[in-house]
Amino acid sequence: MHVDKILMRWIEVLARLLLSRREGRRARNWLKIVQERDQLIVQQMRGQQKIRLDTVSAGAAMPIEIVSAARKCFVILELAADEVISRRMSVPAQARDLLPGIVRNQIERLSPWRAGQAAYGFDAQANGDMTSLDVRVLITSRAQLDDACSRLGALGLRVDRVVAGKHLADAAPRITLWSRLADASDKSVGRARLAIGSLVAAMACMTIVVSLWAFFDAASADSESESVVARIATLQHQIQGARPQQSVAALAPAERAWALKETAPVAVIVVEALSRSLPETSYITDFNLDGATLRIIGLADDAPALIAPLEQSGHLKDVHFFAPTTRGADGRRFIFHIEARVEAHPKIDRG
Repeated sequence: MHVDKILMRWIEVLARLLLSRREGRRARNWLKIVQERDQLIVQQMRGQQKIRLDTVSAGAAMPIEIVSAARKCFVILELAADEVISRRMSVPAQARDLLPGIVRNQIERLSPWRAGQAAYGFDAQANGDMTSLDVRVLITSRAQLDDACSRLGALGLRVDRVVAGKHLADAAPRITLWSRLADASDKSVGRARLAIGSLVAAMACMTIVVSLWAFFDAASADSESESVVARIATLQHQIQGARPQQSVAALAPAERAWALKETAPVAVIVVEALSRSLPETSYITDFNLDGATLRIIGLADDAPALIAPLEQSGHLKDVHFFAPTTRGADGRRFIFHIEARVEAHPKIDRG
C-alpha cells in the first residue's frame, strides 16, 4: 500500500474510534423509551437506580423535563414485540468468530424484506452438546425503524440505539438492531476525519518548526562555544606571558630580560621532568636546552619505550629521535638521541 493510503486508512480508524468513545461516554447515563401499544414508557438510568419519569401517550407533546434529560443521556428505543420477528439458526461452534458474516449472508433468506430494507441483530448460545451454536436473529423493517426514530425526533428525542427486548426491567437490552455509531453517515465520519487530519497536520508543522529552531539554536551555540574557546586560549596565552619575538626585542633591557626569563624553559624543571619520566635503567650522557628545544643523548635498555613517558610528562611535546639508535659499547644498552619541544612553565613572580 502507498503511504498516503495507509495514512488515510489510519485517520479513518481514528475517526471511528473517536465517535465510538463519544458514544461510550454518553452511554454512561441512558434514557430508554419503550413502545407499548399507543404509549411510550420512558425510563432513565442514573447509576444503578431506575427512575420512572413519565408515561407519555404516542403523538402527545413530550414533557420538557424528559427532553432536557434526553439531551444529556444516551437515548435507547426499545421496539414493541409485534414490530420484531425472530428467527433461529444453528451453526458449528467453531464458526463463532464468523457469525456476523454468516448472518449477513443468511438475512435475505430469514427476513421477509430484502437485505437493504431490514435492520437486524443476533445473539448466540451454545447448545447442550457444545458442538453447535443456537443463533437467535431478530429482524425489523428498516422503514418502520426509521419512522419510529423520526416520530421521536419530532418530539425532541434523538435516538442513539434501537433494541429489541421483552422485559422493561432489562437494564441493558440484549440485542441491538441499529445504532447511530454503526450507521454513522459519511458526513459524520468526514467531519471527524477532517478534525483528526487537521490536528495531525498541525502537529507535523509544529514538529518541523521546533526541529528547525533546535537546529539553528544548536548552530548558534556551537558558534558561541568556538568563540569562547578562542577567547579562553587568548587569555591563557596572555597569562602565561607569551610575547611575540618582535615585542620582546622592542622592550627596555630590564623588561626584555624579565620577558625572556618568563618565556624561556627552566632547566631545573626540565631535568626534574626527565628524572620522573625516564626509567631507572636509562641514563642521560648529554643534555642540551636551546630555547624551547631540548636534545638529550643517553643509554637505555629499550630506547623506543622512552617516547611515551616523555610525551606524558606534561612538559615535553613532539618527542622524537633526531639520530639513529645504535648499540652501546657494552653490547647490552642502546644509545638514543631524542629531541623534544619544552612547554612554557608558569609565569615567574617578580616580587
